Amino acid sequence: MACVGVFVAYLPVTTVSVSLPAIQRALHASTAELSWVSDAFVLPMAALILTAGVFGDVHGRKKVFLAGLLFSAAGAAIALSARSIEMLWVGQAVSGTGAAALLPTTLALISHAVPDHRERGKFVGLWATSLMGALALGPVIAGLILEHFAWRWIYLLPVPASLLALVLVARFVSDSKAPGSRRLDWPGQISAAVAITALVYGVIEGGAGSFTDAKVVVALVLAALGAVVFVFSERRSASPMLDLKLFRSPAFTATTLVAMISFLGLIGFFFALSLYFGMVQQLTTLESAGRMILVTLAAILVSQPASRLMHRWSPRVLITGGLLLTAASLLTLTSVDAHTSYGSLSWRLLLLGAGLGFVITPMTATAVASVPHRLAGMAAAGNNAFRQVGGALGPAVLGAVLSTKAANALPGHLADAGVSEAAARRIGAAVDEGGLGAVARLDLGAERGRALGALSEAFLDGLHLCLIIAAILTTLAALVAAVLLRRPRPGPASTKVAGSPDREPAESSTPA
Repeated sequence: MACVGVFVAYLPVTTVSVSLPAIQRALHASTAELSWVSDAFVLPMAALILTAGVFGDVHGRKKVFLAGLLFSAAGAAIALSARSIEMLWVGQAVSGTGAAALLPTTLALISHAVPDHRERGKFVGLWATSLMGALALGPVIAGLILEHFAWRWIYLLPVPASLLALVLVARFVSDSKAPGSRRLDWPGQISAAVAITALVYGVIEGGAGSFTDAKVVVALVLAALGAVVFVFSERRSASPMLDLKLFRSPAFTATTLVAMISFLGLIGFFFALSLYFGMVQQLTTLESAGRMILVTLAAILVSQPASRLMHRWSPRVLITGGLLLTAASLLTLTSVDAHTSYGSLSWRLLLLGAGLGFVITPMTATAVASVPHRLAGMAAAGNNAFRQVGGALGPAVLGAVLSTKAANALPGHLADAGVSEAAARRIGAAVDEGGLGAVARLDLGAERGRALGALSEAFLDGLHLCLIIAAILTTLAALVAAVLLRRPRPGPASTKVAGSPDREPAESSTPA
């Protein structure tokens, strides 16, 4: 049931990502508004995931699990009935709240049911496979639906799936709580939510307009203040939402930083890739799904051998090697253009997925195993929270980079294509007002073909820059893993955590 829960939580991620071009056309959304479709889901997930983990530890993980399924069903129902981009944001946000409840409780339930680290690694591997299975099936489901129905019907399946899972969880899953006397940490929760929301808002609005705008400056300052207040409150709290002493474990610190940095680059890349398939290659959603599924299928195939290799190889080797392979595959994609064939693209996407397969399972298992068993829920929630912060910033940062680079390159490509100055001015005004997608809605007469060709070339300039940035971020994550994921020195290390009178080994760079 933990695998079912994480499947339900992650199904909307790629289902929505490959549907973005269809959503943009139907709702006439700008690139910044389209970024918020993804971020409206990821933001509450990142902001509330730590609170959900603590709430499960205090009041029972099964109760939080059931609440997560209810929120997932409600969010999908709201999005299913949406008639505007704002209502779609609301549905995505409610679904993201459900995902925030599901992610930490599913891992904590596994940790409770399987206390042995060596045995637990196998089940964490199955959990990660279910996560990637949702990412793999999402594009296919969306593609099949959009071939015959409107975009909103991609939200139909999560409703019965969540409700059925709710019935099964209520019947078969036993409840559990964390030992000790944890309680909710409202100052930490509020300051974390403010910091994360303000940061992503500032990045998206700054990329769409200017980082010197008053509202953007205020948002970024508020994000910095929220982060300072969060650290201060967690250091003073008797029952912190995220005990900062966990970061004394180099393995936990490494996996947390790797999760945030790598997901920033990769989720941003998938956002840009879906637009590339729709705007440049003019593919249907199903054709786009047939390409994007290669990444997740390769990751699933590799993740199972990777989970077995964790008992033989150091996580440092697996995670660093997987990230470097991922970075190399991103760099190979910088040569794609409007006419890149399926065969030429497929081996690069398979390489990307293989690299991810060597990272996700070892990263999650190492984060949970690197802290005392009683804090496994907090560690899982913390690792997932930083992962989702990176995932929220990904579309925001790379979406802003893509839009800015493409908009700056567009006038030159229009001139090279022989588009008249009058048409170029109309196109520039449309891009300034409604983003790159607005060009396709202009009536340009005989110049339409040349204008769309120039738009594709400008988009490719932005995409190639995004790929380089994603590769740099992934390489940086590999460097962090190589430096911090070292084998522990002989002799047990221990860390005393607030609220816990006993002492347990707190550091381990291996899942066993």
